[in-house]
Amino acid sequence: MSTIKINGSSLSTTFSVELTGSKSETNRLLLLAALYPNLTLLNDSNAHDVSVMKKALQLKSGVIDIHHAGTAMRFLTAYFSVVENAEVLLTGSDRMKQRPIALLVDALRALGANIEYDGEEGYPPLKIKGGVLPLSSVSIAANVSSQYLSALCLIGAKLPHGLKIELIGAITSLPYLNMTLQLLERIGISAKLEGQQICISPKSEIDAISLAVESDWSAASYYYSIVALSKVGTKATLSTLREDSLQGDRVLALIYRDFGVSTRFDNGQVILEKISGPVSSSLAYNLKDAPDIAQTIAVTASGLQLDCYLTGLHTLPIKETDRLAAMKCELEKVGVAANIDTESLRIFGQEAHLKSATIATYNDHRMAMAFAPLAMRVPLTIEESFVVEKSYPDFWKDLLSIGYQIF
Repeated sequence: MSTIKINGSSLSTTFSVELTGSKSETNRLLLLAALYPNLTLLNDSNAHDVSVMKKALQLKSGVIDIHHAGTAMRFLTAYFSVVENAEVLLTGSDRMKQRPIALLVDALRALGANIEYDGEEGYPPLKIKGGVLPLSSVSIAANVSSQYLSALCLIGAKLPHGLKIELIGAITSLPYLNMTLQLLERIGISAKLEGQQICISPKSEIDAISLAVESDWSAASYYYSIVALSKVGTKATLSTLREDSLQGDRVLALIYRDFGVSTRFDNGQVILEKISGPVSSSLAYNLKDAPDIAQTIAVTASGLQLDCYLTGLHTLPIKETDRLAAMKCELEKVGVAANIDTESLRIFGQEAHLKSATIATYNDHRMAMAFAPLAMRVPLTIEESFVVEKSYPDFWKDLLSIGYQIF
């Protein structure tokens, strides 16, 4: 399945979807399980990025190609730095070789890591020789990527004296950092964020523990969008999602109230219902703590022909593609004008004249999945539909099960 045509006009008015485990939680816990074999995972994600991470964690030498998996690149850079006798060349796709990693490499080197660039300075591929990192304190800019901070935190307890991280500047995507710290706490590692400092206590071993991975709120976002674009009375049941979730994208429940979608938690399931139209013809959100749902929200607003201003998106240009530029281009194809700058996206939905189009996905899973709900309003063609395998391999199958036409 490469290029597909989709039409969502025959959507069921009541449907259920079993969501895969969170990619964000799974990748963090996989790394911790590699460091602490007493940790057992349940309900781990079936995403391609997760399979890449699993394979890499079984190796200690040779070339490790993580393809487009940005989280794996950051986390594995830190991981192999502390694995004694590891000697790897960590590489990825052409796009991955354009994604900066110097801040993390500099921080790890400051702790004593042996890392060299195998190509352009500041970018993958990386030559890493693992060993004991002798130092225990480092400073790093906090406003670029929370994954750099999480990568350091995940290995912190394996350093002989633990780890203290001094954070410079405002913390971006704070919920993802808090997720890392809370997962560390759950397996018995003291991990505290106080002001601009993170303190991870040393711990060479942990007690045996099993943790169940929560389902993926990012995956849930596409069903929020589908319900928002549906008629009043449409209901969707999603599992397994927690009201006290560690995932930043849980903010969907609040944001989609504005699009007329209610959220009810019931026995580990979430029940979405379209109860009204949008609360306003013009909406604005700062998504600095949940940038991965920006594309979904932009498409929802476009489909409902609303003006929408999204800010806090400074990490989007260094994702799988430049997501801001890609969104502007693809929105204009479907008849929606948009403006972008380095950290925001403005949509002029009230002026939109929606039309069918062929959507390019730019090797970016979220481009394909974010645009799919718009097929509720206009038929679409999605190029490189297989990109969804990165985080949600069953996406098209699940859309078929709820009444989408895909051919």
